[in-house]
Amino acid sequence: MAKKTSSTSSITHRDIIAAVRQQQYAPIYLLMGEESYYIDKISEFIANAVLTEDEKDFNLITLYCTKETNVADVINSAKRYPMMSKYQVVIVKEAQNLQKFEDLQYYVKEPLLSTILVICYKNGSVDRRKKVVGMIEKVGVVYESVRLKDGMLPSFIDDYLRRKQVGIEDRAKMMLVENIGSDLNRMSSELDKLCITLPAGATRITPELIEKNIGISKDFNMWEFKAAIVNHNILKANQIINYFNDNPKTNPPVMILSMLFNFFAVIMQAYYAPDKSEQGLMQHLELRSTWQLRDYRTAMSYYNAMKTMLIIGKLRETDAKLKGVGKGNSTDADLMRELVYFILH
Repeated sequence: MAKKTSSTSSITHRDIIAAVRQQQYAPIYLLMGEESYYIDKISEFIANAVLTEDEKDFNLITLYCTKETNVADVINSAKRYPMMSKYQVVIVKEAQNLQKFEDLQYYVKEPLLSTILVICYKNGSVDRRKKVVGMIEKVGVVYESVRLKDGMLPSFIDDYLRRKQVGIEDRAKMMLVENIGSDLNRMSSELDKLCITLPAGATRITPELIEKNIGISKDFNMWEFKAAIVNHNILKANQIINYFNDNPKTNPPVMILSMLFNFFAVIMQAYYAPDKSEQGLMQHLELRSTWQLRDYRTAMSYYNAMKTMLIIGKLRETDAKLKGVGKGNSTDADLMRELVYFILH
């Protein structure tokens, strides 16, 4: 069984993978949460680590739950004995659709030790107060996959590429963070593409490589736009917003608004920090390195607390207008230019 602390709520995806790699299997894994990337990776790793390719033919069962799927279907599959193998792996996909989820307790109270049941519950979590969750926690592993905060994305990129023995320039990294965001499935897919398209002998991803293979301009992108806002560069910010307006499919206003709202919301949090020293702000904002704090401190020199609050209000107003509320005859491009003018003046 996977090694556990006093509560599996503190277990990370690395803990689970390390235990499985050492053949410390739990009879039941409940993988749940908003971030599907780690749920998919763990379930895939378990199947590949426990079973050989030949064993998978008879001992890997994947159930895709719909609103009509019955808990009895899951239990019947889990109670089946393996064929020509020590274990069978049963992966329950989209378990959030499973009706009467709590009825799984009838299996959990006496699980078959030759079955490794992996329950993938996405787009949310099972209420930990439910009896079945506590029962699973006693005999197996309960893992909650939470969405990474923006400040954690650079570390994710570094870790992902390190395993492939590939490096990345800081500017290229921030282009990916600002333009792809916290969609880890898409991020990993784009990183794989970049690794494949690296020129022969090259081991470092550059902004030029991203521009060529992903379609993100190295000069007119979310990261450069945020940098212009942070440094109060009026000319550059207007050049980029005009480029965005000319390319709305690759730079939709809703994505720009989301980035700006998240950024200024963090600045607002910084103004409420009890300790505004470098260390105090890092702790209050839950940042991992001083370079992540740099942009926020620079922006605070241009945007005081009152201006920040007004900008957040303007972002909400613009969002409403983009959705048709009080938009009048203004185009989306007009609204975005007006927003940038408001922020910088």
